[in-house]
Amino acid sequence: MARSPGEDSVSPSASLRGTRETLSDPELESIGSDSEINGFTAERRTDKYGFLIKSETSEGPDQELPVEVLRQREAKWLDMLLNWDIWMAKRHKKIKLRCQKGVPPSLRGRAWQYLSGSRVKMDQNPHKFAELDSLAGDPKWVDVIERDLHRQFPFHEMFVARGGHGQQDLFRVLKAYTLYRPDEGYCQAQAPIAAVLLMHMPAEQAFWCLVQICEKYLPGYYSEKLEAIQLDGRILFSLLRKVSPVAYKHLSKQKIDPILYMTEWFMCAFSRTLPWSSVLRVWDMFFCEGVKIVFRVALVLLKYSLGSSEKLKSCQGQYETMESLRAIDPKYMHESFLIPEIVELTVTERDVEREHLIQLKKWKEEYGELQCKSPSRMHGAKAIRDAEPLGHKPLKHSPSIILPSTISSRKKTKEQKQEEKEQEKQRAKEMKEREKMEKEKKRLEKKKSKGKDDQSNGAVKEENGDGGTRDLRQEPVQPLLAKVTQKDSLNVHQSSESLCSKESEDTYL
Repeated sequence: MARSPGEDSVSPSASLRGTRETLSDPELESIGSDSEINGFTAERRTDKYGFLIKSETSEGPDQELPVEVLRQREAKWLDMLLNWDIWMAKRHKKIKLRCQKGVPPSLRGRAWQYLSGSRVKMDQNPHKFAELDSLAGDPKWVDVIERDLHRQFPFHEMFVARGGHGQQDLFRVLKAYTLYRPDEGYCQAQAPIAAVLLMHMPAEQAFWCLVQICEKYLPGYYSEKLEAIQLDGRILFSLLRKVSPVAYKHLSKQKIDPILYMTEWFMCAFSRTLPWSSVLRVWDMFFCEGVKIVFRVALVLLKYSLGSSEKLKSCQGQYETMESLRAIDPKYMHESFLIPEIVELTVTERDVEREHLIQLKKWKEEYGELQCKSPSRMHGAKAIRDAEPLGHKPLKHSPSIILPSTISSRKKTKEQKQEEKEQEKQRAKEMKEREKMEKEKKRLEKKKSKGKDDQSNGAVKEENGDGGTRDLRQEPVQPLLAKVTQKDSLNVHQSSESLCSKESEDTYL
């Protein structure tokens, strides 16, 4: 009879009891819990990432790129972002290579949004976050979220103050997600993910990026029974047999379930495990290539922590082995060592999906169908774009000072200059016609006044050829403008209309 996890039978979820509300192991929490007791004085110094530095510590500088190289990369990334859809369609491999080299810090937040597709998602739902942010939220989740806020990166200047802007934005993002996905709710491992995003972008953008991570990159990771993370633990262990047979045999011998050491790695995307420079580089590749990057990082750490007989000499039992995985040698986690190893490791999307099908079949035989019906995950930016081929809006400048149109200088094109010349010629021609019509009008007025002087006070009679007379007062007076031809009249009408339209056009311009 098929068993399902969570019943009285022993299942992988037994070791995860309580993870929905707390990562129960205190050692798995971020360093410290309260900025007020972290030993910082009023004068605080921060590193280039915004983390506080104690005055007595002297840490060696990280390897930094030359300014010229960094500026060149920024220019290349700006060109990609301006023409993102073209690059994704035709030059995706180039984007992948540039993500492996690292996204420039000044453009990292924007690049993550474009890679994950969260920018398109936000444009499709322009007022959704504001609507969710205005709601009160489920008291059950609100209480848990509030208790977790001070645990997220307490040594970072953005989250160091209780109730500060960083913690407020973190609360808004996490609360909004519980309203957006009430069936999933809140899992504590989402908090560090959201905090990393908030370090690089505003709250609304961070929210949609979190949505894409939970729905596209890591679907099912934060569900009620955490079945997806357990399944990926089995996939990781199976892949380890090919990457490092020595580490695989040792963990099998010690009967250490993968869920014991890989839960925080995967659910937090190594944000609470690796040095910060390595975290950012891993996330750059993760957003571009998908979950296989997370598998590769885990496999590299296991390989160099337990992959040799010398390493295993100090890991004779379960406790020693777990301690070794909790305190991995920093040199293996440094970006100069870790990133090349990740790139060179031959674990592809096909390998992950093949193992997924194998482990899913075994899971069904042991526990029955998965209770979490999450969508299939997308392996990176290309897969997400192919599934939802919607274009990005072009980048626009948003200047803080906008000059009036009369003050702002604008270069005129050749077409505009030519058009202005034509307009000047037309105006000159119309003026000549207008002057001509004025002269004609004056001439007719003079003639009219002269005719009036010739008339007598009584009946004005005029001799005809036949000797008769006729009273001019009894005949209809001919229009004074009778001598003006129809063509001239039409010209007057047209010129006056065109003049009015041109004057109004000049006023508008």
